[in-house]
Amino acid sequence: MKITIFLALLLALIPSIASAQEAMEVAEVAKDITLVEILKKGGWVMGALVVLSIFTAILILLYFLTLRRSTVVSNRFMNASEAMIRKRDYLGLIAYCHRRGEAIARVTQKTLDFLTKNPNASHPEIREVAEAEGNRQAGILTQRISYLADIGGIAPMVGLLGTVIGMIKSFMEIANGNIEGAKQLELAQGVWEALITTAGGLVISIIAMTFYSYFRGRVQNHTAELEAAGTHILALVGSQIQPGRAGAMSQPLRDDFPMRDL
Repeated sequence: MKITIFLALLLALIPSIASAQEAMEVAEVAKDITLVEILKKGGWVMGALVVLSIFTAILILLYFLTLRRSTVVSNRFMNASEAMIRKRDYLGLIAYCHRRGEAIARVTQKTLDFLTKNPNASHPEIREVAEAEGNRQAGILTQRISYLADIGGIAPMVGLLGTVIGMIKSFMEIANGNIEGAKQLELAQGVWEALITTAGGLVISIIAMTFYSYFRGRVQNHTAELEAAGTHILALVGSQIQPGRAGAMSQPLRDDFPMRDL
């Protein structure tokens, strides 16, 4: 009688033991999976995400190296340009601007080019030329970092595409009736493999958007400095032209050299 009861309990526990054993096997498999294997299981979509991640890393490094104050406004240029303007050496300053790479050099060059070719130009006309070039330089700075925002929007969509493709494959297996025994584990594996691409896309997006916000703040600060430097250049030029027009150069900073908001 006792043997019969024991055998009945053993038979009842066999499914649970089998399920626990299968779960342990799945856990062991999960432990043995490396990053390279995860990338392989993600398929071609994961390959596209790897390319996006590499591109993101390159852009971040590039922006750290190039988005500096010295590339927009430098004390060396401001001191040299002020000295040349006070000497009314406009042609010499234009030549000096050609040799410099700062954004304020481009603004100064365009302004002086217009002034030397149109010596009777009014202050509003000179200000309009300086404002147009200043806005163009600010737009260039903003455009440069917009690639990170583009990656931040594209990466999750690419990851979601990989997940949708994987889910379609899994549901096709279910529709074909391939859900018996070991097929169930394969089906579960197919689902988590599909979700890998979404996770990868979200990680890339978070990193890209975080650094985009950081660099956008730097661009806004540099644009404000460009605006102040442009106003200073206009004030210096205004002090050297005809007295009748010099008074018009003394307007407030925001009115003299307005930049469009980023």
